[in-house]
Amino acid sequence: MSNIAKAFENGKAFIPFITCGDPDLDTTAKCVVEMQKAGASLVELGIPFSDPTAEGPVIMEASLRALEGGCTTDKVFGMVEKLRSEMGVTIPMVFMTYANVVFSYGIERFCQKASDCGIDGFILPDVPYEEKEEFDSVCKKYDIDLISLIAPTSDERISMIAKEASGFIYIVSSLGVTGVRSNITTDIPSLCAAVKAATAVPCAIGFGISTPEQAAVMSKSADGVIVGSAIVKIVAEYGKDAPSQVGAYVKSMVGAIR
Repeated sequence: MSNIAKAFENGKAFIPFITCGDPDLDTTAKCVVEMQKAGASLVELGIPFSDPTAEGPVIMEASLRALEGGCTTDKVFGMVEKLRSEMGVTIPMVFMTYANVVFSYGIERFCQKASDCGIDGFILPDVPYEEKEEFDSVCKKYDIDLISLIAPTSDERISMIAKEASGFIYIVSSLGVTGVRSNITTDIPSLCAAVKAATAVPCAIGFGISTPEQAAVMSKSADGVIVGSAIVKIVAEYGKDAPSQVGAYVKSMVGAIR
């Protein structure tokens, strides 16, 4: 069993996302600790990138702030190592970043360092199913799950993608980029049912979810709920004082889905 599977063993999983290095890596690390305390099942760590094509303005601006503040991929690896070795974080952690970040670092070198520091999986939203083998073959070598994404437009590709998935499946709730949405119109129950018909790998829904009410509705169809922009907004508002605020928010969301 992959470490990621453990995130789905105790009821519905709550999966928060945070942009590493905004406002600094010390604050990011403290937020992750608070997320674990608040009941998060798994954490997505965003490695900042200058052209994050899947992101809306909230996460894009956070990435730019992190890069301007001197955040680098190597520094993120160092933070993860510290979270595992010194700060008591035991829940699964995955990197959310872009193909260019991994490719320019060197796929083999990136996977080895990620594995060594305690990362369990990658989400690469700009790598389509048809081009994932270049990354997935190396990920498997280091026991890292390359998370598959399924969108409302995946249609006949759902079964094909789901059958080869590992870790968990990221169901994209809405077309477009990340960001808080007041209303999600996609037929989520049908999308989740199609995924579950093809695989036993758990599925989690992300993109647009921000309130406990939305999370509760989404968790009825899926095995987990992913929230990013709402958390990144809290960090942007409170800066170095964000960890306790992030912890309180995560606790409210965990309560809503369980």
